[in-house]
Amino acid sequence: MKSLLFSRFLLLLPWVLIVIIVLDIDSSRAPLPALAPRGGGGGSGGARPAAAAAAAAGRAPPPRRPEAALPTIYAITPTYSRPVQKAELTRLANTFRQVARLHWILVEDAAARSELVSRFVAGAGLPCTHLHVPTPRRYKRPGLPRATEQRNAGLAWLRQRHQHLPPPQPGVLFFADDDNTYSLELFQEMRTTRKVSVWPVGLVGGRRYERPVVENGKVVGWYTGWRADRPFAIDMAGFAVSLQVILSHPKAVFKRRGSQPGMQESDFLKQITTVEELEPKANNCTKVLVWHTRTEKVNLANEPKHHLDTVNIEV
Repeated sequence: MKSLLFSRFLLLLPWVLIVIIVLDIDSSRAPLPALAPRGGGGGSGGARPAAAAAAAAGRAPPPRRPEAALPTIYAITPTYSRPVQKAELTRLANTFRQVARLHWILVEDAAARSELVSRFVAGAGLPCTHLHVPTPRRYKRPGLPRATEQRNAGLAWLRQRHQHLPPPQPGVLFFADDDNTYSLELFQEMRTTRKVSVWPVGLVGGRRYERPVVENGKVVGWYTGWRADRPFAIDMAGFAVSLQVILSHPKAVFKRRGSQPGMQESDFLKQITTVEELEPKANNCTKVLVWHTRTEKVNLANEPKHHLDTVNIEV
């Protein structure tokens, strides 16, 4: 009798073990809590911190402006051949590549496009128009305004490109000399320009900075180290102009006749706006977002007069 019971127990034991294992597996399959999507919602590329904060506060997140709806920023950069030219342009391109919807208008002071700048533009990795116009020899004397013809060539290209397009044509123009350093925040500030916007410039005029003086949201004067009596005592890097203003003033250019050094900004701005209409940016002109750095003059005292290296390297 005992042997019979023992044999039946051994016969049933595997089935009991199987049932126990199955029940254990089922209990381990309890539903897990839903995980929040990494970085935010599905196909939108991730919710921004502002959207998450808004949701936590119980309000709708701010609408994200699509890149295609942003006004294009047109940057006119005069440039000329010198040992640091490629280095200057490389630094500027590294900044511009991080700015959405920016079109670079690069204008050489030359009778023809140089191979160096042409190769640079081809590999710059951003929308770029490469122009050239030489400065007449009589205007290359020390003390005369520089880059006049190049800036005017950029303005002419811009007007020609847009003259047959229907309004409105949202866009912003600014003059980006290749020896300046720009904060990315500056481009966010200038993109909302309605007519002409202004901001401080660092390391200019013999001072740490120059700026428009603002009271109650209006420009009332200038903090500057040189000729505060100028109508617009501002550096070329210190303002931006709406594309619509440029198109509606087709004769507004930088003048050669009668123009004096340091007066080009005033001579140009007088044609398109007044001081009362200026739009202060950069926290009412209290933040420096662009610096007139200038590259140190290169020491080439040991450079041989004739090329001695076995290879020819572009610098």
